[in-house]
Amino acid sequence: MNQRKRRFSSLSGLDIEQVYTADHVKGWSPDADLGAPGEFPYTRGVYPTMYRGRLWTMRQFAGFGTAEDTNQRFKYLLQHGQTGLSVAFDMPTLMGLDSDDPQARGEVGYCGVAVSSLADMERLFDGIPLDQVTTSMTINGPAAVLFAMYLAVAEQRGISLERLGGTLQNDILKEYIAQKEWLFPPEPHLRLIVDTIAYCAKSVPKWHPISISGYHIREAGSTAVQELAFTLYDGLTYVESAVKAGLAVDSFAPQLSFFFNVHNDLFEEIAKFRAARRLWAREMERRYHPKDPRSLQLRCHAQTAGCSLMAQQPMNNVVRTTLQALAAVLGGAQSLHTNSMDETLSLPTEEAVKLALRTQQIIAQESEVTNTVDPLGGSYYVESLTNRLEEGTRDYFRKLDKMGGMVKAIEGGFPQREILEASQRYLREVEGKERVIVGVNDYVEPESRQVPILKISPKVEKAQVDGLAALRAQRDSYRMAGSLQALQEAAATEENLMPYLIDAVKAQATLGEICAALKEVFGTYREPVVL
Repeated sequence: MNQRKRRFSSLSGLDIEQVYTADHVKGWSPDADLGAPGEFPYTRGVYPTMYRGRLWTMRQFAGFGTAEDTNQRFKYLLQHGQTGLSVAFDMPTLMGLDSDDPQARGEVGYCGVAVSSLADMERLFDGIPLDQVTTSMTINGPAAVLFAMYLAVAEQRGISLERLGGTLQNDILKEYIAQKEWLFPPEPHLRLIVDTIAYCAKSVPKWHPISISGYHIREAGSTAVQELAFTLYDGLTYVESAVKAGLAVDSFAPQLSFFFNVHNDLFEEIAKFRAARRLWAREMERRYHPKDPRSLQLRCHAQTAGCSLMAQQPMNNVVRTTLQALAAVLGGAQSLHTNSMDETLSLPTEEAVKLALRTQQIIAQESEVTNTVDPLGGSYYVESLTNRLEEGTRDYFRKLDKMGGMVKAIEGGFPQREILEASQRYLREVEGKERVIVGVNDYVEPESRQVPILKISPKVEKAQVDGLAALRAQRDSYRMAGSLQALQEAAATEENLMPYLIDAVKAQATLGEICAALKEVFGTYREPVVL
């Protein structure tokens, strides 16, 4: 390795000093900026005892093939010690398309589970006690529809909605910014998100109706500062939309959650979680003055960086994931998914996903890092990084405020352009060996070790298509059409759409049919050209 080209900077480009002293945290106040765990500004954690009181939720992301295939994987993970479910949906489902839609051909069940109807959702959670296991659903554009299906399954089983716990990702702003899986324009979609927030505040109090996600922003190539800035500002945008709709901030803010990436820079990632909590508490206090302290607390799920996984020497991914998971724990996350070593090659096999889960369990049970809260608090280096990440995020806040908010910034292509430039800088550094990726641009081997991969059979798509044909032949078509008409009429007013969505899925309207009906009222989104 060429030592002369090695960079001494964080992944965000922050210059790193050789040694850190008290001079690097001048003006920093242990009382005002650090505080105690469970107390404002929550730098050290949102709960006083953190992992001494309760470990983080181990929530492995899972989904492939049919609902039956994924149901078996859920049960396998629960048997091996997973403590929460996390659903990965396939691309047609993410785009609000049924499995028999012509645009879905060749994609059914490949990057997640195919769910087109209430019947699929029933099979997905067959034999799983929904009132005893928390569920996270990574779905955004059609999130409200999938949530309606989940609620309908619970009602069919006689489970009170008040007993359901889990999280709906439901974050459309980061889709416009980074992941590009949208259905409707921003304003009507913000209304739909506010409807889910209001419905949960009233009827599903243990559920997080939105998980404001920086994960995909980082996967698109952002820096840690950009991930923090755009994610937290997205969160403030949702709060503003809910408040403008007439909701009291304390009626819903305690149910908000966040979702962050955990990349390779160990100390920067630890500092990022700490800065996120402090920033959110301070901004919520400054902008909305809530009375309930829970409205100031940033609770988050974390996932190790998928973009850091390499196809070359895939066993190395186990080490990368372990370090990233450790950063999430030292940073104080409430929930964690660890990627499997083979995810850059295919959907993870059972053995690979079990090893990823065991990684979390070893950190929790053998490393002893959970013995004390925020063990790196007070470190000159960590506190300096935390301060600098906060400062960089505030710079972005000022720019976004000046632009008129996040929707205006997205329409002008600002966050998209910032992420593009950051990703290009990183790529140049890797190509120039300023940043070493072991097994990729240094320590390269002529042949990579082969690992088993999970393959999806074409029979999955046929089973889904046949199932939808049977559903359409057997359902009450008049009831289904009436439910869609009622939904469209409500969408043209300011009524909350969640009850209408629940009625529609109970009437056996499919995901694609519901989304198509809403598009007739809301329209569709066209991305601005970013140069």
